[in-house]
Amino acid sequence: MTRDPDEPPIEERLGTALRETDATIAVAESCTGGLVGSLLTDVPGSSDYFDRSVVTYSSRAKRSLLAVPREELDAHGAVSAPVARAMARGVRDTADTTWGVATTGIAGPDGGTDEKPVGTVHIGVAYAGEWESGDSAAATEHHVFEGSRREVKRKIARRALTAVLERLDERRNRRSNDTA
Repeated sequence: MTRDPDEPPIEERLGTALRETDATIAVAESCTGGLVGSLLTDVPGSSDYFDRSVVTYSSRAKRSLLAVPREELDAHGAVSAPVARAMARGVRDTADTTWGVATTGIAGPDGGTDEKPVGTVHIGVAYAGEWESGDSAAATEHHVFEGSRREVKRKIARRALTAVLERLDERRNRRSNDTA
């Protein structure tokens, strides 16, 4: 995950795109413990688009603050695509923002299994379309990152912001193609 040194960091590029589209964002974090929100607020003027970051480290917090269904947690575990999707939708809807992004994973150094090794993360991204448009959507990504706990958390946080920017750009491109 190297970037062009002349290119602004992901938090600045996402902030610019959110401003340009008059969009807002909220974050639900588990394994990143507030790092995604911290990156977003590193950008001056981020209050124009950033609403909140909710750290829901426990399953109980995911249920009570984001309305993640108990059935998803029971069936798939907290580190899963269905839970990441529910977290992203939950934070988007409770904050009433355009975008919701969520991280749930295993940062290590312990806690991994053969099925879900240390470094495993599911990132959820949810978009709120105009009411009655049928355009609202949510997607997830699965990654396994290597490194120390801090390195894994940093990689997850940056990938979460990148995931939002990619989906935002897809929507902008689709909109410009529809009007062309």
